[in-house]
Amino acid sequence: MEPVTRHIRWHAEPELTNPVMVIAFTGWNDAGDAASTAVTTLIETSGATPLAEIDPEIFTDFATVRPHVRLDDEQRRSIVWPTVGAWSASMPGGDVIFVLGPEPALRWQLFSAHITALALKFGCRMVISLGALLADVPHTRPVHVIGTASDDDLIDRFDLDRSRYEGPTGIVGVLQDALTTAGLPCASLWAAVPGYASQVPSPKAAVALIERATQMIGTPAPTGGLAAEIDEYDARIEALISDDDDLVIHIEHLESLVDDMDDDDDDSGPIDLSESADLLGEVEQFLREHDGDA
Repeated sequence: MEPVTRHIRWHAEPELTNPVMVIAFTGWNDAGDAASTAVTTLIETSGATPLAEIDPEIFTDFATVRPHVRLDDEQRRSIVWPTVGAWSASMPGGDVIFVLGPEPALRWQLFSAHITALALKFGCRMVISLGALLADVPHTRPVHVIGTASDDDLIDRFDLDRSRYEGPTGIVGVLQDALTTAGLPCASLWAAVPGYASQVPSPKAAVALIERATQMIGTPAPTGGLAAEIDEYDARIEALISDDDDLVIHIEHLESLVDDMDDDDDDSGPIDLSESADLLGEVEQFLREHDGDA
């Protein structure tokens, strides 16, 4: 039988106390680069150090996610392979393991077994996956984050919705099934990114994911650097839509829908669309229409 950790390359084996694992993948699960930017920011601001990496050779379609050639100062060439890495950090709310890299294209069950083994090795008390999807939401309103879980305790503690989705899924769904089967509590956070701005990286959505994830971890949200990029993001979107009258009208319609829902909400804060059938329908439609896409 193939060892479950055969494809893990260890860089360190620190002593961690009941860490939280935070996971994001680039590509299919990462509209507007929001999830990967969120985890990258957490890695950089927490002083996280390399923990391990998963050998990409058997999990990656290199024709889709290509390696890069890099030249050093002496013009010597080397290949940088697209690898899923893990980092560890001690934050004010406790120890954390971050996992980040391209969504694997092959052998998802074996890949999930490796991530699960990593979480079990360090006794993770909770696993949070981050993702971002394209939806009919306006960029001019607060980013809505959908939080789901299957664990009753997590649902009650963090005001999450029970996951009832049925249909095609990505690596996040397969991985969460493996983690849950191993007895690890899992939550999934998805930020809604405007569909008309799909090609523009969204620091606004990344900030929303960081704020929600760090709230669950119990640590301050290190969003200062990204917050400074939000004005530039808004300006890019305004430039993108300025010459398209139909798109302007569409966005005004979306703003009206969101504002109406906000008015119906007793809470004066940003509306939580996690209970909105419309937005959850967007998630399901997104998963079905993009199943199998690179």
